[in-house]
Amino acid sequence: MTHRLRTFALAALVCAAVPSLLAQQKGATTPPPKKNPLLKLAEPWPEDDVLLARRTEATSRKLFQVVEPLEFTLTSDFSALNKERNPESTKRFPGTLAVAGGKELPVQLGSRGHLRLNTRTCEFVPIRVEFPKEGIEDTPFEGQTNLKLGTHCQNDKEFDQYVLREYLAYRVSNLVTPRSFRARLARATYVDVKSKKTISTHNALFLEHDNDVARRLGGRDVSLPRIEFKDLDPDALTTMMLLNYMIGNTDYSIYALHNVKIVQDKKRTLIPVPYDNDMSGWVKPPYAIPDPRLRIRSVTDRLYRGPCRTVEEFSTAAEPFRAKKADMFALIDGQKELGGSHKSEVKDFLESFFKAIESPESIKKTFVNGCKPLPTM
Repeated sequence: MTHRLRTFALAALVCAAVPSLLAQQKGATTPPPKKNPLLKLAEPWPEDDVLLARRTEATSRKLFQVVEPLEFTLTSDFSALNKERNPESTKRFPGTLAVAGGKELPVQLGSRGHLRLNTRTCEFVPIRVEFPKEGIEDTPFEGQTNLKLGTHCQNDKEFDQYVLREYLAYRVSNLVTPRSFRARLARATYVDVKSKKTISTHNALFLEHDNDVARRLGGRDVSLPRIEFKDLDPDALTTMMLLNYMIGNTDYSIYALHNVKIVQDKKRTLIPVPYDNDMSGWVKPPYAIPDPRLRIRSVTDRLYRGPCRTVEEFSTAAEPFRAKKADMFALIDGQKELGGSHKSEVKDFLESFFKAIESPESIKKTFVNGCKPLPTM
């Protein structure tokens, strides 16, 4: 695997050099082509002390040291922002982010996502928040450049419950492995910049930056498309697949880099890290529908989409899950704002997962018998 990727990287270097030379010869003024992601593999690695410093810094980000919901006010032209429904849009809208008792930060906002940009799905778009380079010291956002903000989708209060459910999906994943994204629950008040009137207040969540995830793992985000199972660290891959099975998530593709980040460590090992759980059976919002190619009727119908393993390999991978079972249920019970019916639903869904991994017999029945690797998606 390492040899194959090094070959790709060498080829990418050669290919990348040709257009540059031609442009120099012709004096071209056309913009340079997009950087080939394979070039990342050829970049030199910093010394171990630098990697350790980066890891420490990423792990210690203020935003993720506290679990209490972060209350903040975001002021902008939300009427215009919510009309920006093009997934490829780079348009930005000026805004102001103010944390309770703290300073006001000038920020830039953009819409993001795919399905949730459809007006029939969400009336309020997911947001990307870009922070200023200076002036964010001594705030919860110190060290941040930009962050994804998960929003409420619809103004109906029920959608605040789906934000809580997605937040808990990240938290239980964090209990199992550090190879997962961190999230910070928030309570966001949105204010119209023109009228200065409050639009609404809803649950939201900030998702850890890709680069910080990679640095916490002692590596770098390489974002390589067309990765196959055999290219990845087998233990990390199995853990990722069990995490997605646990929360009933099938909305991802390693091959297409859909809701998966690829981290490369200094040993050239490739580690998949999943994110974006809102289409899972754990969250189960009204708009969540599985891909018809998967031939499951509902997002609550779990489907294992990983490589085939032996009972022993699955059992080993499942041990960190079993060890944190009590902590997972304690997390759910401790989420006071989660409504009773939602709480029961999530707990029942989680309990059914643990029944699938409780014994060699259940593991064999669920994951081994009839295992067929699914086509690349």
